[in-house]
Amino acid sequence: MMESGGDQDDVVIRIRGLVTGFGRKVIHDHLDLDVRRGEVLGVVGGSGSGKSVLLRAIIGLVQPREGTVEVFGRKVGEVEGSQMRRLEMRWGVLFQEGALFSSQTVAENIQVPLREYTKMSQELMDEIAAVKLNLVGLPPDTAHKYPSELSGGMKKRAALARALALDPELLFLDEPTSGLDPISADGFDVLIRQLQKSLGLTVFMVTHDVDSLRAVTDRIAVLVDRKVVTGTIGELRKNPDPWIQEYFSGTRGRAALAGMEA
Repeated sequence: MMESGGDQDDVVIRIRGLVTGFGRKVIHDHLDLDVRRGEVLGVVGGSGSGKSVLLRAIIGLVQPREGTVEVFGRKVGEVEGSQMRRLEMRWGVLFQEGALFSSQTVAENIQVPLREYTKMSQELMDEIAAVKLNLVGLPPDTAHKYPSELSGGMKKRAALARALALDPELLFLDEPTSGLDPISADGFDVLIRQLQKSLGLTVFMVTHDVDSLRAVTDRIAVLVDRKVVTGTIGELRKNPDPWIQEYFSGTRGRAALAGMEA
C-alpha cells in the first residue's frame, strides 16, 4: 500500500519498497511509509509483525533485503563514516526496557552519546547531564545513582534523558510504557507530548498501548499482513481489516478510546 507523502521537506523518514526477513520468513513485504516532520507517529501491530525490526531498519541496525530507507534525505545504508555519524547525531533512541548500562551511574549513561560523538570536557558533560535530567523530570541526585537503584518509571526517564543528550530532531521510542504501572505510564505519555511540543521533535513510537496512542500520537501506522496501513484512530476504527477492527474496537480498545467520544 503506497503511503501518500507531502513535500520532500515535510518528510523526515521516507521508506519505499522495504523488504526485511530472517531466513525464509518475510517480515515486511515492499512496505512504504512516510513520517512527517513534527508529528508523533505510533507504530502498532501483532506479535511478530516487525515493529521493532522496522525501527531498527530505519536506524541502520537491520539490513533490508530490498527497498530504501531515507532519513533527513539521506539513504541509510549508503552513507558511512563521518556522514553516518552526523546522521546518527540527529536522532535519539529509547530502546525497549531502557537498555541502561548497569555498571554506570545515570549521569555516565546520559554522557555515553556525548563521549561517542563529541569531544566535550567532563565539566560540560556533567552540566548537560544535569540539564537533561531536569528536562525529563528527575531530581538532581539521580545523576549519581545506578540503574538498579531506580524504579521502572525512573529508568525509562533516565533512558529518555540519554536519548535526548545530543539535542536530536528525531526521537525513536520502542515500547516506552512497557512494564510501567498505569500512573507511571500516564506520566510518561504526558512527558513525551510536552517534550515533542517544546523541542519540536518528530517522534516514531513503537507501542502496543492503546492509552498511549490516544494520549500522544497524531497518526498511527498499523503493521498488518507484512504491509502498513496509516491513519488517525478515527480513520483506523473504520478500516475493515479484522486485526485492526479487533485492536481498536475490541473490549480494551473501546475502553481506552471511550474518552475520545465523550
